[in-house]
Amino acid sequence: MKLKLKNLCNDIVFLWQFSLDDFKSKYAGSAAGAAWAILQPLSTIILYWFVFQIGFKSQPVTSVPFVLWLVAGLLPWLFFSEAIANATSALADYSYLVKKIKFNLYILPLVKIVSGLFVHAVLVGFVICMFAGYGILPDLYYLQLPFYALFMIIVLAGICFFTATLFVFFKDVIQVVSILLQVIFWTTPIVWSIDIMDTTVQKVITHTPFYYFVNGYRDIFVNKVWFWSYGISNVYYWGVALLILAVGLITFVKCKNHFADVL
Repeated sequence: MKLKLKNLCNDIVFLWQFSLDDFKSKYAGSAAGAAWAILQPLSTIILYWFVFQIGFKSQPVTSVPFVLWLVAGLLPWLFFSEAIANATSALADYSYLVKKIKFNLYILPLVKIVSGLFVHAVLVGFVICMFAGYGILPDLYYLQLPFYALFMIIVLAGICFFTATLFVFFKDVIQVVSILLQVIFWTTPIVWSIDIMDTTVQKVITHTPFYYFVNGYRDIFVNKVWFWSYGISNVYYWGVALLILAVGLITFVKCKNHFADVL
């Protein structure tokens, strides 16, 4: 028992250091360096703000300016989509480690998630400052950030274990993932309000895990709603998240002995 606990602690420390190295290496050699990690998502936020508020003249959805409502929804999505895009090819990116006999392969997809988490933490700080600039100061609702972030990480882990496994055998998976991310983005109320849809469509959309964490972040920054207000619905969403994780892990476990042969 003590040996297993020690190994787990060592894996966590290694995952953290490996993720930090992965983050640094991604921007090594560029003039702006790690600043690109922040500039890229910020440029995306500015682009959507320009299109929807300046171009389409979108009006405030709630009591806050449209740009704040938009940012609150884009914040979790930018982390989610970037992590999946990067983690899908994680096993191939570190194929030399896959071929090592004693290396813990479970770490590789998680490295991309934790690496993206560094950027997400900085963006959360930026968004908090942005809201403060509009006179909306941090409050107790912000304590829910770890709750929704953990939910998102569980869903991410399940999806990334699954897509990373498929990518080893089918390289076209990366293109399919890119298309599916676009579909999920536009069918999830991130840049549009769910109130514009009829009741039937709303019921379908609100039962997805993607809606749960996007709406959760908006509840923190904009709506000011506690997660327990949704009652038994929380059990459903977390059940779906754990099911996704289980499917991803089972797929990974069943195929991992063949990774070294293919890569």
